[in-house]
Amino acid sequence: MLMTYRWTPRALDEPDVVPRLQRELNDLPAPLARALALREVTTLEEAKHFFRADRSALHDPFGMAGMDAAAARLSDAIDDGTSVLVYGDYDVDGTTGTALFTDFLRDRGVDVSFFIPDRYEDGYGLCRRGLDAAAERGASLVVALDCGITAHEEAAYAQELGLDLIIADHHTPKETLPEALAVLDPKRPDDDYPFEELPGCGLAFKLVQAVLAHRDEAPDAAYEYLDLLALSTASDIVPLYGENRVLMAEGLEALQRSTRPGVQALADAADLDLQTVTSTGNIVFTLGPRINAAGRMEHASSAVELLLARSYEEAEPHAAELEQLNRERRRIDDTIEEEAVERAERQITSRSPHALVLYDPDWHLGVIGIVASSIVERFHKPTILLTHNGEAVKGSARSIEGINIYEALADCEDVLTQFGGHDHAAGMSLEADDIDAFRDRFDDAVGERVTPELLTPSIKVDASVDLDTIGSVADRFWAVLKQFGPFGPANPTPVFHAEDLDVVSARTVGSDDSHLKFEVRQRDASSGQTYDAIGFGMGEKLSVLRESQDTGTPVELLFSLEENTWNGRTTLQLKARDVRLDEA
Repeated sequence: MLMTYRWTPRALDEPDVVPRLQRELNDLPAPLARALALREVTTLEEAKHFFRADRSALHDPFGMAGMDAAAARLSDAIDDGTSVLVYGDYDVDGTTGTALFTDFLRDRGVDVSFFIPDRYEDGYGLCRRGLDAAAERGASLVVALDCGITAHEEAAYAQELGLDLIIADHHTPKETLPEALAVLDPKRPDDDYPFEELPGCGLAFKLVQAVLAHRDEAPDAAYEYLDLLALSTASDIVPLYGENRVLMAEGLEALQRSTRPGVQALADAADLDLQTVTSTGNIVFTLGPRINAAGRMEHASSAVELLLARSYEEAEPHAAELEQLNRERRRIDDTIEEEAVERAERQITSRSPHALVLYDPDWHLGVIGIVASSIVERFHKPTILLTHNGEAVKGSARSIEGINIYEALADCEDVLTQFGGHDHAAGMSLEADDIDAFRDRFDDAVGERVTPELLTPSIKVDASVDLDTIGSVADRFWAVLKQFGPFGPANPTPVFHAEDLDVVSARTVGSDDSHLKFEVRQRDASSGQTYDAIGFGMGEKLSVLRESQDTGTPVELLFSLEENTWNGRTTLQLKARDVRLDEA
């Protein structure tokens, strides 16, 4: 069955801004001017900032509520020999943040250790076992990164143990904050910090900046950790605008020249040349999953040890372990996904649900979130996968655009023992006896939010373009478009629409013929130039291209642009998103 998409032109509030941008930016092609305006770049000054954003665009860390107290306490710890425990989460964001802050304190002579909770024994967030570990190790200060913003009971327990607690979290707080020495979270309702979307590792970075400033030390020391921050920012799928975009751009450059033994060993194990890491995709699909594999399959401490390694020889065994764990993770992914697809198809046939809640007590807790994402992509429905972890049932949720899954879970709070997360991803726990009730309640909650339009996946289109406007890698169109990056949430790769195209050639490629390789040219164009296109996972669309060739009907295409290097020659390639006959 061919996947059907809605082609949705992104709307501009002020269409007149496009010709103005064209004039101010030396006759910039209209499609690029429109794509800029859609990113809220509407003036020459804003364009200069967008294309030339640098460290001067970063905000003062002391603008964040609680930062003064946190920096002062940590500065005292550096001076007076306080033992510190850095408490992190088990995902990429948590492990990189833990490594960053542990390394920073260690370099300043602090007696510092770290604690990462066990996904299976402790679950997510600040736990008593970690606080007990701090007390047993003689620590008097705990810094909780990427977790803790809703840990009211655990914060009270830290006080009972005589521990000072600094919380640096980026998740949504509840109405009241935990009682702690300092609570850093730009999403606090009483916080005036101008950027809310930093990842947990980003908060560790800002905390380092603040401690350096408090001690009148050179601020450049914080930028030694940009390679770790890039791993976190890309993997945690945070919006890439504002500070995140600046730090991601510099972080990619830092990764390319990174001398951190753990990062080098990780890249070598993945057969990745760090100098080729020019986009967030290299992190999301290659480096990030290997770091995540530690916490999914065994314990995330091995990922932190890798990133803290002082030599390549020390790092190499950890990188090899993560590589092996990631291979095992992929094997289990495939098995669970096959079973989940079967259950989803049965549920759709029997219930016609708004959402999918799939349960198997034997599924691996560490990978159900990954599989949930795959099920969403396949069936385009908010999806929750549940499994047993000891006596409790735990789950991972993923959503579709337009459905806030955190709010939907909040409607089911009375049948959950715990939940938390974001608009598009969340986790929860519940009693086994409540699974059926939860499935019904969650389906009702999604049903109240879904509209007919949301039921068909959408591809958002930035602008229409004549292919001959694009030219080649040497032309201005591509030179400017490259500077739109780095791409990610809130700054997606621009998607263009071209119509009246002739199909020159078409075939499927790949071991299972799942990909589409074809050539197109602009009909009636004087240049006659052809453009290579690749459509990953679009093999079934070959029939559309064949019909075009047989009937002479042109096609219209949605695509993004990328460079393709083959046999030492680099050309522009259209990365197809969808194609259909141009019935007009």
